[in-house]
Amino acid sequence: MPTFAEEKLLWGQGIERVAGVDEVGRGALAGPVMAAAVVLPQNLKKTKWLREVRDSKFLTPEKREVLSDYIFEAAVSVGIGMTAVDVIDGKGIAKATRLAMKAAIEQLTPPAEHLLIDYFRLPEMALPQKGVPEGDSICLSIACASIVAKVARDRLMTELDSFYPGYGLAQHKGYGTEEHVACLQRLGPCVIHRRSFQPVRDAI
Repeated sequence: MPTFAEEKLLWGQGIERVAGVDEVGRGALAGPVMAAAVVLPQNLKKTKWLREVRDSKFLTPEKREVLSDYIFEAAVSVGIGMTAVDVIDGKGIAKATRLAMKAAIEQLTPPAEHLLIDYFRLPEMALPQKGVPEGDSICLSIACASIVAKVARDRLMTELDSFYPGYGLAQHKGYGTEEHVACLQRLGPCVIHRRSFQPVRDAI
């Protein structure tokens, strides 16, 4: 269960606005990579919804939707960033992921004073920061960011399904499921597929 242990170390040093940062969509074959940054208040009570926060991968879509709403309501600030497919193909997924995180952090109002990032460090950002291994499993701010980012990306992929039908984007959200790969091989890639990823190259 994620806790406020990392945040409390910083709050105890007088650092008030600590942002948890995480990404989603890094391994997908289609669609953007997205990131979220979430600053939670120090006085946030351990309410029922907060006790249910986990790494987004371990929550149902319905639970993520509910928790995302609670997070937006409770947070001091929330930012969401996105890097498009052409940048992923041009600069690589690692660079694209960092750009999405940077964009999410820059959306925070009021801004963050310190960053807690799932695994990553961001040399592009001058802010004090810490990369937290398995951060979305142990750090509440990062876990909240993982939920917000996942809900935002899933909603976008569901919307894109109506523009690019036939691939099942609303179901698999662009990830390389057996169904998705079969659709790729049958239809070929569309404009939101990542041509630098091997399964997409194989389908061209």
